[in-house]
Amino acid sequence: VMGYPCALGMATPLAMIKGGGIAAQKGILMRSGEAFQAFKDVKKIILDKTGTLTVGKPKVIQVITYNEYDELSLLTIAASIEIGSDHPLGKAIVDHALTQNADLKPVEEFQTITGHGVRGMIQGKEILVGNSRFMVEEGVIISEFEEKIKNFENQGLTVIVIAENNILAGLIAVGDTLKDDAKEMIELLHEEGFETVILTGDNWRVANTIAQKLGIKEVLAEVLPQEKAAKIRELQAEGYKVAMVGDGINDAPALTQADIGIAIGAGTDIAIESADIILVSESLKGILESYYIGKSSYSKTRQNVALAFSFNGIGVITAVMGIVHPIWAMIAMALSVSAILLNSFGSRSFIKSQRLKRKNNHKNH
Repeated sequence: VMGYPCALGMATPLAMIKGGGIAAQKGILMRSGEAFQAFKDVKKIILDKTGTLTVGKPKVIQVITYNEYDELSLLTIAASIEIGSDHPLGKAIVDHALTQNADLKPVEEFQTITGHGVRGMIQGKEILVGNSRFMVEEGVIISEFEEKIKNFENQGLTVIVIAENNILAGLIAVGDTLKDDAKEMIELLHEEGFETVILTGDNWRVANTIAQKLGIKEVLAEVLPQEKAAKIRELQAEGYKVAMVGDGINDAPALTQADIGIAIGAGTDIAIESADIILVSESLKGILESYYIGKSSYSKTRQNVALAFSFNGIGVITAVMGIVHPIWAMIAMALSVSAILLNSFGSRSFIKSQRLKRKNNHKNH
């Protein structure tokens, strides 16, 4: 009777059930055992930029035309091409063009060049829409606008370049807004000892501008979607346990590769399916709360296992020595299961108090 392993078998699942329940109340879905067990060992948190640190709803800030194009005609060809793209920047251009009553044109031979831009044919003319790297690779001369591009990027704006038949047609500067809680959460993550890193396909100037605003010291920019998982592997090879936070299709491989993948609930389905943790809201505070929940659940698991081994270990020895009567052995085993249940569900988790304590200390400073 004293060797019955019921309490030991309940130790881990009950702690995870308790943690999962607390997480659900806070709008967090913990989808795997790693979400509970591995988060405590994470040292680096990698953050995607668009849709994770920013609101993910970029807007056109300025349009600069070149050659015979005026603003409406430039927006028309850019939006006509971008309407076939699912990228947030492309959607921003389309939305802006429609507000200007642009008459979008039919597009032939549409093609997406991942991490660079899009291309297509409009009325027999090849239109390229993308970043400056894309234009340089295609032989488009943009030297005349390089200073303007640099100035926009130093403001944290992403510059979309448009070319017609490999001749520069103009620029569209697009900006996104940082989430209200982004800076505060980065500071709190740093207080907990995490190192934060921005991982983005955007250029270095834009990424560094965002990083400086948030107090993030490490930046990995101009990373193509297919290269993001490789960057995670490089960090893991250096001995880091890594958490990745993202929301887009491009982030899915990196979310899978990371020790802990965290998806923003408003993100794409494939990103959500690839993650260990899903934050239902778009707020970043769920990252820190997930950490507290995982840490607390792991602590509860250790306590439960210790309780179970204590009852079983001491009980078996005393039973073998004839000290414990069988009736008391049955009572002891019932008590061991009750102790595990009470420890898992009866005591209030320290998650909320720790989080509020840190947040209040932060505000007081």
